Amino acid sequence: MSEGMVDRVRDAADGLFARVRGGDLGSLPVIVGLIVIWTVFQVLNPVFLSSTNLVLLTMQCAAIGTIALGVVMILLVGEIDLSVGSVSGLAAAVLAVAFVQLQWNLVLAIVAGVLAGAGVGAVYGWLYTRFGLPSFVITLAGLLGFLGLQLWVLGDTGSINLPLDSWLVEFAQRMFLPAWASYALAVGAVVVYAFALVRRSRRRTAAALVGQSYLEIGLRSTGLLVFLLAATWYLNLSRGVGVMFLFFLVLVVLAHLALTRTRWGRSVYAVGGSVEAARRAGIRVDRIYVSVFMLCSTLAAVGGVLAAARLGAANQSSGGGDTNLNAIAAAVIGGASLFGGRGTAFSALLGIVVIQSVSSGLTLLNLDSSIRFMVTGVVLVLAVIVDSISRRTRAATGRA
Repeated sequence: MSEGMVDRVRDAADGLFARVRGGDLGSLPVIVGLIVIWTVFQVLNPVFLSSTNLVLLTMQCAAIGTIALGVVMILLVGEIDLSVGSVSGLAAAVLAVAFVQLQWNLVLAIVAGVLAGAGVGAVYGWLYTRFGLPSFVITLAGLLGFLGLQLWVLGDTGSINLPLDSWLVEFAQRMFLPAWASYALAVGAVVVYAFALVRRSRRRTAAALVGQSYLEIGLRSTGLLVFLLAATWYLNLSRGVGVMFLFFLVLVVLAHLALTRTRWGRSVYAVGGSVEAARRAGIRVDRIYVSVFMLCSTLAAVGGVLAAARLGAANQSSGGGDTNLNAIAAAVIGGASLFGGRGTAFSALLGIVVIQSVSSGLTLLNLDSSIRFMVTGVVLVLAVIVDSISRRTRAATGRA
């Protein structure tokens, strides 16, 4: 290795350590925690990291992970939505009634369920911006009200089964990518990633700013390629990469691009950092709030549709149980700050993998669900503690 290359690696390491000391932990605590969780469960039960169990784990992540993605959006502006579970259940009920009982086209039934969620978000945004009601109160009322509406939509039957031969159920339960397609997709994703890094580096260099070196871009791209190919190969030892999980990953990437590459996304972070500063900068704060509330509820509805397809039915318990808590916990555990302004779309992905890993591991150990709730609660508290400490550290170093 040349002396110049050694210096670049040393500078990159020094920069990483400096960010950590300054409280900019990023996803590091989540990744470390996930490694610890996987190691413990693998030692206790060697089946945990089997390809069969990991394929099942990825499929379980998609529905609630999609809901958690919406929660990340609302947390970024410093607000909360306590009704995502009820909204997802309402969307599932609308889908089932429209498709099975009213005999609508399946696409129209899905659109109706998703639009119901978007309408809920629009109402929330209007109440918040027009009357100044706290989001906690608005969405708590929505949790109760839309749960009742869900029961009314389902009617006396209480449960509606979706046809097992419908493409939606196939999509959620039995549709997996061919091995060659999964490998091609992994390579294609890395190529796009590397191209984006090169383009960003050239733009920064043209603007007289420091850009990433081609060496660093090559190392990062190679590392990602090795990881994706290894993960794809391992999942293909069983059923492979589920199309529903891939759909969730696409949503995460699209949300990430919207948050980092658009004016709307920069405005979301600005509002979450300081509402008054954002308003003085000319940002239409009310529009941002309405759009984020609508996006959160829309993603909750999409998650509800996925959950119904995965179960093959919509019933009175759809969106109930621990759906609400797991979605919010996943967003926070993944790194989205409860104080607003911090977090990424990938927070939902990391958080739901942690939540489902705990659930899967405890299930394999035949432990009661009460243990899962307690363990999830402990992990959530630890995540908030890490977030609080990092904020204090950044404030002390003048980076907040």
